[in-house]
Amino acid sequence: MEGYMTIGETAEKWNLTKRRVQKMCADGEIEGVTKFGIVWAIPDDAERPKDGRVTTGKYRNWRKKYNKNEGE
Repeated sequence: MEGYMTIGETAEKWNLTKRRVQKMCADGEIEGVTKFGIVWAIPDDAERPKDGRVTTGKYRNWRKKYNKNEGE
């Protein structure tokens, strides 16, 4: 389609996995995205949304820390 990219093209352009782009489309994080049947169409000029996931490691092994404090 003219003026639109596929999930694969978008994933390659934004350096993400195809699954991550699918999730962003489903969650409405990409402006102007349209679904034609089972295929997502992403506008060529769409900007990559800000990644709101926590990457600091703050929540890494939180269960172990929580259980250790619980026993005291």
